[in-house]
Amino acid sequence: MPLIALTGGIASGKSTIARRLAEHGAVVVDADQTVRDLQQPGQPVFAEIVDAFGAGVVAPDGSLDRPALGSIVFGDDEGRARLNAIVHPAVRDETRRRFAEAFAADPQAVVVYDVPLLAEARGTGEWDVVVVAHAPAETRIRRMVDDRGMTREEAASRVSSQATDDERLALADVVVDTDGSLEETLRQADELWRRIGTMTGGAGE
Repeated sequence: MPLIALTGGIASGKSTIARRLAEHGAVVVDADQTVRDLQQPGQPVFAEIVDAFGAGVVAPDGSLDRPALGSIVFGDDEGRARLNAIVHPAVRDETRRRFAEAFAADPQAVVVYDVPLLAEARGTGEWDVVVVAHAPAETRIRRMVDDRGMTREEAASRVSSQATDDERLALADVVVDTDGSLEETLRQADELWRRIGTMTGGAGE
C-alpha cells in the first residue's frame, strides 16, 4: 500500500537500510539494478546509448562498458545530460511498472524504492514517505577510502558530483542517521518499519 522512497548519498548506508526493510517484508525496487537491467544488450536503452556515444562503450563481450561510458560523461555536463535523457525516462517507466506489479501481487505490500539520485532526478510527488540515509560527507569519504579502496580525491569527487546533504535533507520525511554503528543504523531501520506500520494501519506491526 505505501510507496517509500529511500535515498542517500554515496556510502551513506542506504543499501543497509534497504536490506533490513526487505528482511521485515518490504518489496525493494533497486534503481541501480533497474538501470543495469535496462542497459543489457538487446534493450532499447542499450541501443540508444551506443548510438549516442559510439562503439567504444561496448565491452568485448558485447555488454555495456560502464566504466568507459562513465569516463566519457564524468565531468562533461552535456554528455551526462544526453545520457540522462536516454536513461531517466526509461527507468521511470520501468520502476512504475515494477511498483504496479508489486501492488498487484499484494495490495498491502510496502514497496521501497532504493534510489540514490532522488534529489537530482525524481522529486517527491509520488511518494508516501521519503526516507533519507544521512551521514556527513567526511564520514562517507572515509568509508569509500577504507572500504572501497578509493583515493581521498576520488571519493571527494564522487561526493561533490551528487546533490548536497542539505538538498537531500530538504526532501526527507524521515532521516536515518547512519553516522554511528551498524547496530544503531539497523535499530533506526527497525523503528522506521514500525512507523510505516503505524502510518498504514497494518504493515510493520
